[in-house]
Amino acid sequence: MAMTTTTLFHALVPSNTYKPGAVSSSFVSVPRSSTPPSSPSLQFRSLVSDTTSIYGRRKFTGNLRRVSLTVSAAAAAEPLTVLVTGAGGRTGQIVYKKLKERSDQFVARGLVRTKESKEKIGGEDEVFVGDIRDPEAIAPAVQGIDALVILTSAVPKMKPGFDPSKGERPEFYFEEGAYPEQVTTTTVFLWVSKAAGVKQIVLVGSMGGTNINNPLNSIGNANILVWKRKAEQYLADSGIPYTIIRAGGLQDKEGGIRELIVGKDDEILETEMRTIARADVAEVCVQALQLEEAKFKALDLASKPEGTGTPTKDFKALFAQVTARF
Repeated sequence: MAMTTTTLFHALVPSNTYKPGAVSSSFVSVPRSSTPPSSPSLQFRSLVSDTTSIYGRRKFTGNLRRVSLTVSAAAAAEPLTVLVTGAGGRTGQIVYKKLKERSDQFVARGLVRTKESKEKIGGEDEVFVGDIRDPEAIAPAVQGIDALVILTSAVPKMKPGFDPSKGERPEFYFEEGAYPEQVTTTTVFLWVSKAAGVKQIVLVGSMGGTNINNPLNSIGNANILVWKRKAEQYLADSGIPYTIIRAGGLQDKEGGIRELIVGKDDEILETEMRTIARADVAEVCVQALQLEEAKFKALDLASKPEGTGTPTKDFKALFAQVTARF
């Protein structure tokens, strides 16, 4: 059980009356446990100070002896309530599941677009259905949260009539009201405005935003990476603690078995290591919620091929490599 001790107050006792063991008081301790108590309580124990006590120490001040009484400080922490937007998506589902599995650290909430998506991830009460662009719709999901993981993005649709047998290339479009400008940027603006008291926002984006000619920007002529970048900048300027994760090409593969690499300004795209498993992105999101080294940072994220390098386990060291704020 981990405890820390903190000086609570000092007592000054005349030196001619001081006797070891003569000063008595109480200290307060709240033990750390793997499972937070259902109703936090304080435990009071009797303490008798002595010159050799680990809780009491005396100093001479003229004719007075200073006796310091200390408390054993509470080390237990309440779980963070975390809302995952886009919890019905392929990466969002993994983040939500990981938070649920770590119930001693997190209270997981999810926000999805449809009832079908809610059922897909379990249909539990802590999964909310709502339009992320609608302040009234998201209000119940936001209430009382400590942190937010944003995995929402505009999703293009393929135009009908595509025939690959004729050598045609598919064409994509965005439905009215679902363009990147309306979904990605407006969503982040709204969440930031609603985030009073939120301790951290983790935003998952994409690499490639430094290149206006990136092919992704031509999908539906919607400049999706341009608007993602604008949203990221807005978050970085908000003053709210944040972590911006710009992931490489997402793969539906097992996580935890590759060495992760971080970079900035799309430098990773100039290498052969431009992809990453969704499960690894999800784990980095969860780790970012727990580490001070992840706050106020933006990073590009990819991984080495399986079987090369050493699988990443030390996420504190991973975030410590990052120096970029945007």
